[in-house]
Amino acid sequence: MTVDKWTETVNYNLRRGLMLMWPFDSKRKTIEHSGRSCFYSVEKTADGNEYHEFVNKLKGVLNNTSREVVFLCVGSDRSTGDSLGPIVGTKLQENGIPFPVYGTLEKPVHALNLKRVLKEIHQTHQDPFILGIDACLGDEPQIGFIFLKEGSLIPGIAVNKKLPSVGEYHMKAVVNYLDALYPAQSLNNTRLFTVMMLAEVMTKMITEAVGGEPASRKTPQEFNQR
Repeated sequence: MTVDKWTETVNYNLRRGLMLMWPFDSKRKTIEHSGRSCFYSVEKTADGNEYHEFVNKLKGVLNNTSREVVFLCVGSDRSTGDSLGPIVGTKLQENGIPFPVYGTLEKPVHALNLKRVLKEIHQTHQDPFILGIDACLGDEPQIGFIFLKEGSLIPGIAVNKKLPSVGEYHMKAVVNYLDALYPAQSLNNTRLFTVMMLAEVMTKMITEAVGGEPASRKTPQEFNQR
């Protein structure tokens, strides 16, 4: 294989990997639903209005359902990049949000137990409205972005794991760049500082959206100045 052909192949795999990072349930892929998502960059967003728009969007999602809201934070504490979900779940419980939270550092929800936990959720809560939370990979300029999107979360797709889709809405944060050849290594080589910063902001967003006390008094701009 020539160098140009190899480069072309790598670039194709990278683009394909990026498209797989934020998949919707196929039934929801419509132009109508494209407006039902938003994003916020911890590193690049200087306008506080964008932060509050994100929180208000999340608040609207939670308030516009009559079903019981359940937060499902997916990830493993054995991988730095993948620990975002359990860290957010732990912080949400510590802040006492008035919704069930599954997936914490003490009891993580990951590839080995996700099916069992989903079964438990549906047995415990009647017709739950599940909001999934997970880490994801992207290209380097996207590190630090937080996304709120309508549609199911599909955990593990970037590292070629076949896991069940989760929930009606999901929040994802880009913790590192995607190495198309070694995606699992990208998660393992993620900076803990990045994960903790994103987890803190996501917890603050969710806590404010449900009407509780924010997890931190810092403004979004102060997160950027660390």
